[in-house]
Amino acid sequence: MGWGMKNRLSRIINPKTGHCVMLAMDHGYFGNIPGQLKCFTDLNPLFDHADALMLTRGMLRSCVAAEIDKPIVLRVSAGSSMMKELSNEEINVTIEDAIRLNVSAITCSIFVGGEYEKQTIMNLSKLVNWGQDYGIPVLAVTAVGREMARDARYLGMASRLAAEMGAHFVKTYYCDDFEDVTGICPVPIVIAGGKKIPERDALQMAKNAIDKGAVGVDMGRNIFLSDSPIGMITAVGAIVHENASVNEAYEIYENGPKGL
Repeated sequence: MGWGMKNRLSRIINPKTGHCVMLAMDHGYFGNIPGQLKCFTDLNPLFDHADALMLTRGMLRSCVAAEIDKPIVLRVSAGSSMMKELSNEEINVTIEDAIRLNVSAITCSIFVGGEYEKQTIMNLSKLVNWGQDYGIPVLAVTAVGREMARDARYLGMASRLAAEMGAHFVKTYYCDDFEDVTGICPVPIVIAGGKKIPERDALQMAKNAIDKGAVGVDMGRNIFLSDSPIGMITAVGAIVHENASVNEAYEIYENGPKGL
């Protein structure tokens, strides 16, 4: 890696702890607009508690205050909605616009086993080439379609494939035997938060993932749909960066302010 790429990646993955807490807010690009995501500007108080924000350029320009000094992981793929085949995506943002937005990383999804598998893998390859030209790290998201499994064999294969294509880090789902996923992938892995689940369960998932080799989490709904979003993201940060127990983290969540 060149200096610029190392510097951008170090803004996302804290070099002091080797871990990161990303706040996922890119759900709306394919039509998934849960709960508080409708009031996106109200989420600004959360941003100070995240290491990085993952979102689309439209929401970044419209809803994130320019003075907030947080690294941006910019989604640059689109083309399908929840009503259609999710794997039918293309790159919809130019590298020049990503640079104008001063992003720290660019990202797209790959659908291994999906109808448009090749197209999504070539999308990732395009991003890697851009990243090499301009010193911008690439996050590959191992997306899962309706008929795809979420087991260690599949997620391990998809994560390794993303690394083989040149992704600098990978986002995937947590699963049983997760050490088999992190063990086969030569680049850092962050886990997706997935659907809203009870707070203690989400904290346990984060703890398990870190213990089994993940460098961090990229949570959205399990934070901004919580009754205490700030308490929840602070609790997740305590697990990720301070090796807090689930009980310790849950106490942080319970003592957090209600609402934003």
